[in-house]
Formats: sequence, structure tokens, C-alpha cells
Amino acid sequence: MAVPAEMTTLNISGKYYQNKAQSDDTDEILRLQGVSWMTRTIIRNATLYLTINHRTEDGVELITVDQVLSGGVGSSTETRTLDWSEREVDDKVYGPIVTKTRRAKLDELDRDYLKEDWPEDVKEHGVIHTSGHSDTPKSGRTWIAEMTWGIQDIEGERKYTRHVYFIGPEGQEIKARLVYEYQGPI
Repeated sequence: MAVPAEMTTLNISGKYYQNKAQSDDTDEILRLQGVSWMTRTIIRNATLYLTINHRTEDGVELITVDQVLSGGVGSSTETRTLDWSEREVDDKVYGPIVTKTRRAKLDELDRDYLKEDWPEDVKEHGVIHTSGHSDTPKSGRTWIAEMTWGIQDIEGERKYTRHVYFIGPEGQEIKARLVYEYQGPI
């Protein structure tokens, strides 16, 4: 189902599931992040469901994402504070990482791929921009991932999407787009 016409990146609250047919394959990204073959196989065969609660508290924009893989495989919750401050996270899949998140206008972004194909309302209100990297001293891994989140026209329908720009341990560059179907409000 398409994202409602009135929804913008100012509030992406809702329930979604990943449309794997419209999303790019992320197996190589996961492999380079050190995710095991078994975990990658489970992720590849499960459906990812997201419940996003986007709100403002005490003047600070927050996004909480509850992620559930189908079949009872696993779940996690992450809260993103859009203040561009680094935060250490011990992620169930990726291990120790450092992340930061903000709202950004497209001209504030360095990587062209993160700016591509966004509609006028996203250009006006900005994308959700996240940057994360492995906490190498703790994890022994080295990688960087940047993402932009927003609402994009995919095959004639407005869909919640994420553009991923990944740099692996040996400088490998991978670009991927993740597409999510809207299921309704939370």
C-alpha cells in the first residue's frame, strides 16, 4: 500500500514491511559488516517489519524503530535522536557501532547517491540522514554506512525508502535502496 499523500518526512510514523522485490540485495553489505552466513540466510528468507514512531520531545526530534523479522527470528528497537551527536550502540546484528542522525537538506549531503530521486516534498522538508560506523576497537571490524530515509515514488506509488551508501573494510563501495510498503498508522 502507498504511503498517504499527506505524509512527509516531518512525520514518518507508521507500520511498514520491506518489499524485497523492489529493494536491492544487501547480502554483500552484511557480509562485509561481519554478519555470519547463517544470520544472513535468515535475514534473506524472513520479512522485515518496521513500526516507526516519529515525534518531538522537549524540542528534539526522535524516531524509534521497532524491527521484527518474520517467523519469530528476532526483533530489536532503536531510537534515533536527530541532533547529529554520536552515540555508541551494541547492535544485535552488527555488534558495537557508533551512529548519529539528523534532518538534512539534500545540498548538505556529500554523496550524490544519497540525494538521488527524492520528490519535491522531501527536497523541501529534508531527509533523515544517518551515519554509522563500526566501533573498530571493540568489534575488530571496519566499515562505514550512510543512509537517507524518506518517501519516494517507486513504480507510481509513494513508498518509504532508505538509500544506503556503504564502504567496506577494503574500501568497497556499495549502494543499495531499501523499499518499504505502508501497512497503516501506529
